[in-house]
Amino acid sequence: MSPRTKPAAVAAVLFALVLAAPAQAAKRPRTVSLVWGGDVTLGSSYGRPPNRGRPQLAGIAGVLRRADVAAVNYEGTFGSGGPSKCAGGRSNCFAFQAPAANAGTLRWAGVDVVNQANNHAHDFGGTGIAQTHAALRRVGVRWTGAPGQVSVLRRGGARIAFVGFSTYPWSAPMSSDAAVRALVGAAARRARIVVAFLHAGAEGATRDHVPHGHEHAYGEDRGDSRHFARIAVDAGADLVLGSGPHVVRGLQLYRDRLIAYSLGNLTGWHNFGTGGNSALSALLRVEVDRNGALARGSLVSLRLDGAGVPHADPERGAERLMRSLSASDFGDTSAWSSFVAELR
Repeated sequence: MSPRTKPAAVAAVLFALVLAAPAQAAKRPRTVSLVWGGDVTLGSSYGRPPNRGRPQLAGIAGVLRRADVAAVNYEGTFGSGGPSKCAGGRSNCFAFQAPAANAGTLRWAGVDVVNQANNHAHDFGGTGIAQTHAALRRVGVRWTGAPGQVSVLRRGGARIAFVGFSTYPWSAPMSSDAAVRALVGAAARRARIVVAFLHAGAEGATRDHVPHGHEHAYGEDRGDSRHFARIAVDAGADLVLGSGPHVVRGLQLYRDRLIAYSLGNLTGWHNFGTGGNSALSALLRVEVDRNGALARGSLVSLRLDGAGVPHADPERGAERLMRSLSASDFGDTSAWSSFVAELR
């Protein structure tokens, strides 16, 4: 199954509201908590947020900070200038660039690592990528997603390796099974817990199902998410955390490992659509033991306002939709199919 031996996860407690007595809690193995959000931009030509973007993440910073590791997909660049991919007035082209100082807001909000394997990492060419990485380095936020790149953090006494995949030449290639196996295997040799980020899929409010086969958008091959996820888990990934469609998608269990295909948009200042289901967002909280086996998890349902700022959603729209999508798309492998407790 994997380059290393892992105990089976106790799937029945995933997403359950666990209320254990103190004596029982003391017997649980030590776990590492991770929070995953969706797509983030902290400013672009569509608008510059006030106070370096802090209002965009202020409402969810508490959740991010309480996790051992908090991660998001950073959709865009930090810096100024450089050759925009949209030069020449290309249609249906979107290039995102925020001031370099705004990178500090990620650290302030509790973000530890960002995925850069996505279609906007190269919006301003090599200059933009270099400026982005310099800005992240200055504030102490790690990144991953380049071909062959493994980023390792130590948290809670455990080493956690992060790799990122997409369909673009500046990212690790999700469509090469050999490359996926090699990079996930390299990560597994460096850490007991491996997280594989995935940026893939068609975009839009109606693209909330995970189809079989390759998806396409704007004339691009956006990969086969289902196939990639299986290959990554078989190679040793303990979590597959996806982004890209700009809407929430279902959750699946494969070989007792969790696959989250999309959490929608987490925040963008006037540069993401917020109509209909595009306004639904979520934070996924999971705990894994030091071998990467799932222990428990939960969702925080959010809703974006017209500016693209997330707020708590008392109606739990994202949770209800993700539960339905999980059942319809994945059947018996839905992350909810074997649970009797309500997700909280």
